[in-house]
Amino acid sequence: MRDILIGIDAGTSVIKSVAFDLGGRQIAFSAIANSYESQGGKGVVQDLDRTWADTARTLADLADKVENLASRVAAISVTGQGDGTWLIDKNGDPVGKGWLWLDARAGETVERLRADSGDAARFSHTGAGLAACQMGSQLRWILDTAPEMLNGATTGFHCKDWLYFKLTGQRATDPSEANFTFGNFRTRQYSEDVIDFLDLRKQRYLLPEIVDGAATRHALSDSAAALTGLLAGTPVVLGYVDVVCTSLGAGLYEPGTDTGCSIIGSTGMHMRLATSADDVQLNTDLTGYTMCLPIPGHYAQMQSNMAATLNIDWILSLAASVLKGMGIVKSKSELLGHVEEWLAEAKETSLLYHPYISEAGERGPFVDASARASFIGLDMNHGFADMVRAVFNGLAMASRDCYAEMGPLPSRVRLTGGAARSASLRRILGGALGCPVQTSEREEAGAAGTAMIAAVSLGIYGSMDDCVKEWVTPYQRQAEPADALMAARFDAAFPLYRQSRLSLRPVWHALSHGSAPASE
Repeated sequence: MRDILIGIDAGTSVIKSVAFDLGGRQIAFSAIANSYESQGGKGVVQDLDRTWADTARTLADLADKVENLASRVAAISVTGQGDGTWLIDKNGDPVGKGWLWLDARAGETVERLRADSGDAARFSHTGAGLAACQMGSQLRWILDTAPEMLNGATTGFHCKDWLYFKLTGQRATDPSEANFTFGNFRTRQYSEDVIDFLDLRKQRYLLPEIVDGAATRHALSDSAAALTGLLAGTPVVLGYVDVVCTSLGAGLYEPGTDTGCSIIGSTGMHMRLATSADDVQLNTDLTGYTMCLPIPGHYAQMQSNMAATLNIDWILSLAASVLKGMGIVKSKSELLGHVEEWLAEAKETSLLYHPYISEAGERGPFVDASARASFIGLDMNHGFADMVRAVFNGLAMASRDCYAEMGPLPSRVRLTGGAARSASLRRILGGALGCPVQTSEREEAGAAGTAMIAAVSLGIYGSMDDCVKEWVTPYQRQAEPADALMAARFDAAFPLYRQSRLSLRPVWHALSHGSAPASE
């Protein structure tokens, strides 16, 4: 009996394969830490062959945890980290390493393109602001700076597209990534106007067919079957990009509810549901994303701050460095155990922190590759605990900044991602947004979301509405109401947060161009 769905979620930090029964209950889990590397000052790349080998290994490892797995799998569905540029040749072999969403080399290219009057028309098609993490910007940089990188390339993939190719031999991408990069979200097809604006007409051949996994499947190839231990011919579904799948599994789409959804991981994604193309609210700053959902006529409208928990990693690394200098070695997990104490110790002050710690700058609700993190308002009375609290507050205000750009603040936010486990972060985020925060008992929302697409594709459920009733609704925990006093403090601090980040923009640009005063 084919009673198992496997969801693959190849994220930036971890590659996971998760087995679910047909009703959405998680059965087993296999994971391998992902591997990527810095290249030069701004490049961040990943080895394609290793990514596939690690993914195949997670699938093979599931067989050790689930009895008769191969004969029980109804379908495999795959999602993965978004954006980036993963090139292959006519034989299906990688052309160089895959560029990740963290890669910042195209920053100046984006500044030039965003200054072009034609970017407004491009934005009206894609519903997505240009950023250095996107394939269009990265291809434009390659052509302008190092065109030899394209030698031999015949297809441009994203992470999940590469894995789908290795699973099935099919060259394809999904409607979400295809359209927010090169398409028109209203038609769910490539836009020739967008391609022409990016001056990529001669590279049009790199763009693969758009395949909607909610309606189309391909078979697991013989070679992939031999490597994973699964049966050749098993249906394989190309899921949507990871943030869409995660929002689906976390409950952004649940008929009868009015919620936002935030994914607080390495990066922060903040979403509202648009129930039609006309309901999409495009902003005047030409930022954010509009991503097609695997539901006819529905979209996830998003603003994404580039660095979320990366800021927490940074402040903890400072603590680790100081302790190491004193001969005391503490792991990240040990330091995380002290965070609640630091937050409790912190004073209620007006200390501000802008969480732009990534070298790639910021992409939401504004795009600026030169944006950098900063504390504002430090004085002699502040200690390390106050700085930790300011970092958490800064993440919460960055979330509010993103939601405010999409319209009224939501009446409820469903929170997922690794940081959702932190009671303090949930409380602080609820205060910043002034609304209840709700989490799910389902921790692997991305893998669940892509498996849900497979469940609908196979006809196990007649619609996504029916699937949500069993895969999402029963797993929602009780909402945690916002603290009224904390909400009032954030209401007072948020205008200062916005004003200061606007004022600092010329400083960021001067620093990025080496205009800072030289040290003596």
